[in-house]
This record gives sequence, C-alpha cells and structure tokens, in this order.
Amino acid sequence: MKTVIIGATPDPSRYAYLAAEMLTENNQDFVPVGIKKGIVFGKEILDIRAKPAIDDVDTVTLYIGPRHQPEWYDYILGLKPNRIIFNPGTENPVFEKLANEKGIDTTEACTLVLLRTGQY
Repeated sequence: MKTVIIGATPDPSRYAYLAAEMLTENNQDFVPVGIKKGIVFGKEILDIRAKPAIDDVDTVTLYIGPRHQPEWYDYILGLKPNRIIFNPGTENPVFEKLANEKGIDTTEACTLVLLRTGQY
C-alpha cells in the first residue's frame, strides 16, 4: 500500500518534502504528485495535471490548500484511498464530506506528527 503526497516538491524547506523524508525513514512507500518538477528521495514527482494512475493507494496526504483542491477532487477520489490526511492549512469540510460519502476516512492531522508518534 502506498501514500500519495499531493503537492509534492523538491524544496527541502516545505512540509511536503519533510513528509517524503519521514515516509522514507519509516520505510513507507510513497508516490510524489504535484505541479513542481523534480526528484524527491529518488522518486520523480508525477505531474498532477496528467492525472497519473496510481494503484494500491492507502493514504493521500494533502499539501495543497482548499482553494486549489476542487479541480482535483475527482482525481483524488478516483485514486480510491482508504484515507485522506488534511494537513494543517488544507482543511476542507466540503472535500471531507465528499470523501466520507465515498467511504474514505478523513483526518485533520499532521502527517509528520502521525509518523513521529507512531500513529501513521
């Protein structure tokens, strides 16, 4: 099972990058997806605009704000994740409701904290 990082970036000062780093350290498979180009811990960032097909998704962790999420609702829901983590600043009651209606668990939490505390 994989984690998809939506809003992935090669910029080490960003939380999405730190999430990739911590997932790597915790031996968690991840797929970086976003509009930025680059490599994150040996993995090429897939262009979200191409809506890449990704199988076996357990978790989507969001690093794009609610204002930019609506155009990606269908894509993210179509990945059929077991859960979506809404990191601080990405909370979106409308999207959470849509996900819950599809049977997807949603959590307003910080991926970094979940990983650090063994709750991931």
